Amino acid sequence: MTHQYPALSAEQKKELSDIALRIVAPGKGILAADESVGSMAKRLNQIGVENTEENRRLYRQILFSADNRVKKCIGGVIFFHETMYQKGDDGTPFVRMIKDKGIVVGIKVDKGVVPLAGTDGETTTQGLDGLSERCAQYKKDGADFAKWRCVLKISENTPSALAILENANVLARYASICQQNGIVPIVEPEILPDGDHDLKRCQYVTEKVLAAVYKALSDHHIYLEGTLLKPNMVTPGHACPTKYSAEEIAMATVTALRRTVPPAVPGITFLSGGQSEEEASVNLNAINNCPLARPWALTFSYGRALQASALSAWRGQQENESAATEEFVKRAEVNSLAALGKYEGSGDDSGAAGRSLYVANHAY
Repeated sequence: MTHQYPALSAEQKKELSDIALRIVAPGKGILAADESVGSMAKRLNQIGVENTEENRRLYRQILFSADNRVKKCIGGVIFFHETMYQKGDDGTPFVRMIKDKGIVVGIKVDKGVVPLAGTDGETTTQGLDGLSERCAQYKKDGADFAKWRCVLKISENTPSALAILENANVLARYASICQQNGIVPIVEPEILPDGDHDLKRCQYVTEKVLAAVYKALSDHHIYLEGTLLKPNMVTPGHACPTKYSAEEIAMATVTALRRTVPPAVPGITFLSGGQSEEEASVNLNAINNCPLARPWALTFSYGRALQASALSAWRGQQENESAATEEFVKRAEVNSLAALGKYEGSGDDSGAAGRSLYVANHAY
C-alpha cells in the first residue's frame, strides 16, 4: 500500500489555490510575454527592428503600459528572465507595473528543448538542475506562477511512448519543485500543429498525452488545485486538406479534456499554436459555448495571438507606441469575451488579426 507523506501544508495549498484562481478569474487569461532572445529576434526581424536588449524592453513596455482596461482581461503575465528585471522609461520595474494592476506575475523557467536520442526527432525539455533555487529567487522577486513547455509532435511514428512518458515526468518534477517554493506551475505539454493529420488523430494523441501527464502529476503528489494546464486546442495538422468548423474543434477539444483532466484543476489556459489572432479568439469562444459540462475555467495563454497586431502597428517607431498598445488592448478585450463565450467574431479575416501565425516546428 502506498503511504502519503504530506508535501505541502494547508497554508501552502491555500496560497497556491488562491493564486491559480486569481489568474483564471471569469473573463481573464494570460499574456505570454516570455519569448526568449532568439524568439524575439524572429518577431523583431519581421518588422525590420534590430534585436537589441533596449528594443526588446521598448516592445515589452508597449504591452505592459496598457491602461486599466486590461485589468478585467488579463489575470497573469509570463515574463522571460531578462524582462523580469527590466524597467519602464520612468524607472518603474516591469514587475511593479503589472502588480499595480492587480495582475499576477509569472516566469518561464525551462531551458528549452533538447533531442531525445533514439527517437524520430523527438525532444524533452531541460532546466531541472538548480530549478528550486531559481524558483525561490523568482518568488522573492515577485513571481507567483511559472511555465514549463514540453513539445510533442504527431507523425506516423510519433509521439512515441518514450517521449510521452519522459515529458510527462519532467513536467511533474517541475510542478513539484514549483509548488515547494510557493509558485503555481503551468503545465504545458504542447502537441505541435505540424503535419497533415486530421482532427480525430489530434484528439486521440491529445488524450494519450494528457492522460500520461495527469498520471505523472499524481505519482509526484502534485496538488492539482494549485496548478494550471496549458494545452494545445485539438486542431487538424496545418497541412490537413480537410477544414473543420470552430464548433467541431471545440467539441473535439472539450471531449479530450473531459476524458483526461481532473475537475480539481482550476483552469485550462490554451496556447494559440500558430492560429491567427482571430482564429484563436473564435475557437476559444466556441469552446466556451460547447454543449458539454466544463468543470474548469477555459481561457487563453496567448503570445503571438495577443501580440501580432501590436507588433505590426509599432514597427519600432516611437510615434506608433500608443497605437500599438491600443491594438494589444483590443485583442485582450476580444479574448476576454471569448473566455466568457460572448465573442461575436469580427467577420474580417483580411487584416493583421486574420493572418496565420503558424511557424513550422515552433521553438521558443
